Amino acid sequence: MFRLDADRAVQFCDGSRRRDFLHAGSLSMLGLGLSQLFGLKAMGAVDSAKSDMNCILLMLVGGPSQLDTWDMKPNAPVEIRGPYKPIKTNVPGIEISETFPRMARHADKFALVRSMYHTAAAVHDTGHQMMQTGRLFQGGVEYPHYGCVLSKLKGPKGDVPPHVLLPRPIGNTGGNMPHGQTAGFLGKSYDPFVLNADPSDPAFRVPDMLPPDYLSALRVDRRRNWRALVDRSVSEFETSQDARLLDSTFQQAYTLMSSQKAREAFELHQEPEKVREKYGKNRFGQSCLLARRMIEAGVRFVTINMFETVFDEITWDIHGSKPFSPISCYSDLVGPMFDMAYSSLLEDLHERGLLKTTMVWGLGEFGRTPKVNPAGGRDHWPQCWTGLAAGGPIKGGNVVGSSDDTGGYPKDRPVTPAEVAATIYHGLGIDLETELPGAQGRPIPLVDRGSGPIRELFV
Repeated sequence: MFRLDADRAVQFCDGSRRRDFLHAGSLSMLGLGLSQLFGLKAMGAVDSAKSDMNCILLMLVGGPSQLDTWDMKPNAPVEIRGPYKPIKTNVPGIEISETFPRMARHADKFALVRSMYHTAAAVHDTGHQMMQTGRLFQGGVEYPHYGCVLSKLKGPKGDVPPHVLLPRPIGNTGGNMPHGQTAGFLGKSYDPFVLNADPSDPAFRVPDMLPPDYLSALRVDRRRNWRALVDRSVSEFETSQDARLLDSTFQQAYTLMSSQKAREAFELHQEPEKVREKYGKNRFGQSCLLARRMIEAGVRFVTINMFETVFDEITWDIHGSKPFSPISCYSDLVGPMFDMAYSSLLEDLHERGLLKTTMVWGLGEFGRTPKVNPAGGRDHWPQCWTGLAAGGPIKGGNVVGSSDDTGGYPKDRPVTPAEVAATIYHGLGIDLETELPGAQGRPIPLVDRGSGPIRELFV
């Protein structure tokens, strides 16, 4: 981690590049890469004062079963329909699992996409890549997360980072591959700010998010010493565009680090206890509440990982035997946890007038097998599953596509990850013809050629 108040000298190696030199994971105060801050104007960021659409992406790590959540098949044989019963929602004709009673009262606010699928390997990592970037990583190319693209194209609004990831990045899910939660080929300067803390912990605080009074004269002197060290150490850097950016925007970065607005956005203790309980006093629930505060503070994109791994933890990954989860966890833990947090998030955004300008997507990396396995669970199944979309231009009380009688394959209007990506970008007001700078200056299309948004989702 790169600290402005570090005591140790910094030694630079030949061949250092801008993103390697300036970026070091996070600023000690706020977690933003220096080059992300310094490079925004030079890289063509748009007017941050312009009002536009925001997005919250809920990554439902593990892959929820479509048959036990939002695409029930009550007339199928027991080995297919599973243990749960459907319930009516506040939208006639739409039913979901009994494990989501609060969601059922808000069906008018969200849409269901019941025909999502992909054709890649049925492993978690590939699904994570495609559902957060729109593409499968191949040939060593890592594509950027939606929020990272938004960071590059529009930059921050005021003194808060443009893209925040809560509570921690996705960890080991068995494939040892990238999960699609970084800026990829755009460079580390557009990586998200990662909280790396559990907001449900009673002692939760963002490291070094201290009031300006604590920014002592000593720390200011150390900052000045650091700048002097840079000036003395790298003559090539002194005359580069990066150095000019560093000099012209250093105060901007320092102002951001000490921003009261940025600090307050992370202070969950400001929320009434009843509100915190409504979301659920757990990691996912408090992350959703924190996401609402992030959006209020001006963060453009928030990614929430409901879980960090699928091993030895109760998750959506219901193979039925250890180290995975039993299907009963949908009613015992995972279902109620999601029901509380998701419903509360939609309620709060709606009541505060933010749902009109904030899309909320709930996406798993795949679905589950139509037939219950011998362990009483369901295995990986990318051939068909259900996603959730709400807010912004999304039409609530809407169902897009359908699956066959077993929930195994799309029956009509199949939806690909590329179309999900195009829909998110379209909803954010980003031109789908945009090209991103790739290696050796080779432009890379924002989305796969020919992929358009899911028009049926929009009002």
